[in-house]
Amino acid sequence: MFNPLKFLLKIYKAFIRYNSLEFFPIIQTLQSYSLRYLKDDIKSGFNVALLAFPQGMAYALIAGLPIHYGIVGSAIATIASSLFAKSNLITFGPTNATAVMLFSAFAALGISENQKFEYLSILVLLVGLFISAGAYFKLAHLVKYISRSVITGYITAAALLIILNQMPEVLGIIIDEKADSFFHLIWILIVNLSSTHFPTFGLSLFTLLCFFILNTKFKSLPNVAIVLILSSIATHLINGINYDIHLLKAIGSTSWSISLPSLNLQAIETLSGTAIAIALLCIIEGIAIGKSLAVKKGISLDDDQAMYSIGMSNIACAFFSGMPASGSLTRSSLNFNSGSRTVLSNFFCGLIILMTAILLGSFIQYIPVASLAVLVIIVGISLINKHAIRIVTQTTRSDAFVFLITLLSGLYLPLDKAVYFGVGISIILFLKKVAKTELKEYTFTADGVLAESNDTHGRTTPEISIVHIEGELFFGATDLFREQVQRIYLEPQLKILILKMRNAYNMDASSIMALEELVKHMNENGRYLILSEVRKDLLRVLENSGLSHYIEARNIFMDDPQNPTLSTAKALKRAKDHLGEIEPNISIYFDPEKKTT
Repeated sequence: MFNPLKFLLKIYKAFIRYNSLEFFPIIQTLQSYSLRYLKDDIKSGFNVALLAFPQGMAYALIAGLPIHYGIVGSAIATIASSLFAKSNLITFGPTNATAVMLFSAFAALGISENQKFEYLSILVLLVGLFISAGAYFKLAHLVKYISRSVITGYITAAALLIILNQMPEVLGIIIDEKADSFFHLIWILIVNLSSTHFPTFGLSLFTLLCFFILNTKFKSLPNVAIVLILSSIATHLINGINYDIHLLKAIGSTSWSISLPSLNLQAIETLSGTAIAIALLCIIEGIAIGKSLAVKKGISLDDDQAMYSIGMSNIACAFFSGMPASGSLTRSSLNFNSGSRTVLSNFFCGLIILMTAILLGSFIQYIPVASLAVLVIIVGISLINKHAIRIVTQTTRSDAFVFLITLLSGLYLPLDKAVYFGVGISIILFLKKVAKTELKEYTFTADGVLAESNDTHGRTTPEISIVHIEGELFFGATDLFREQVQRIYLEPQLKILILKMRNAYNMDASSIMALEELVKHMNENGRYLILSEVRKDLLRVLENSGLSHYIEARNIFMDDPQNPTLSTAKALKRAKDHLGEIEPNISIYFDPEKKTT
């Protein structure tokens, strides 16, 4: 009789055997936990909570959500991460990038205010599931194929959108018209500039001045929280309600609850593309932050486990009225610098945020919206990394092109589309680079110097050509590989072609079929192919495809790392034996731009 529990148990055991992920590493953390770590973990959690609480409100404001979504999202994400992360290098929660992408996506999809909260829990759940699935299939390493030019362009576009979207709150302008793009919003602001509410604008300037003074003189203090307190006191003293200064709404334990994502197939279909884009961004942010701090600490980061913890944190947020969660650079750095010892510092941080929301949530109603908007703009400005922009725009033309394309598409299109656009351009340029190769003939001159040969005609002596294959041999390079090798073996006097394969990588079915066609064509024209410096992984591909049998084992010489020249020497001897008593000329082909031979 079929037992569903036993069936699920078998699946779970198979999952464990296949995957190296630890589902609940918190168990191992607690088993090895020492009480001497407790003080440092609580201190780190408290310091991060002081920053995460106002940041959570700001990120909710960016996303166009009630502020408790940011606060609760920060708490739930950090608590969940302590259960599923092995490392304390990454502190999770809402971030600028995910918040502005959420706002941009909902605006582009035309989701109404009534649908927004139902769709939000589904979206966050999809983000978590996509990331967790990626961790299971060990896809974290694929992030390295997304260039920093894309990330820099995206973050710059997001920062500009953050700044501009907060300007109406700073100026006290009420805008009814919906902006289609960054430039359209600029035009709307210019048209409505005459309706600036000066009491609100004056409070915004006061907030900016307070932050500037505190951040200049007292950088070590929780200045974001202090500025919000000062602006609230100032608003109360001038009786800001009489001047129509808008305040935030109070929150408490009744402001948030368990939110069960509904299985709405139409919503899932609508949100899947956006969820993948946000998931991609969360992975990029989280792993980049973790690796950066791991270098400082002198340890390595388990990318797949980190990716798994990001996914599970998002799944938890989906059920508790949270926002998409990623790794926060500011909070992760603060946690690191505060002396965090284990992942429990994140648990204490989340617990302190929740307790603060319950005990002090009613005081939030005294915070002016304009003051919070000013702090959001300050955070947005800090995201514009001038150093990174200078590097990506001046290093190579392709980097500059990818940066500008991502930036402009982010200003004209929804940010999830901009990410896809930038990544697509980056991958196309990457494939173009790795698929490009050039083989030239080099011979020894009378002086014994290796130089490019200009005389490729009128040869009467049978030749052996040694060709250095450098770089990728995947499907994108197949045609060029075929053309280059064909150009060599069609030389009238060439008899034997030796391919050096040590530095040839990622041969796939397309390149195997191309090589098979070349071998057959060479045999039909009285020419002979020998492979030298063949690595074990390449031999496995040749054997699996059956091509090794066609070439014959006697014509395949394995690479010997201890003696790099031995393999080609054996291949050359085999070629001379095949020619018999005829003494051949030997030509050497390689890409002159490659340094490895």
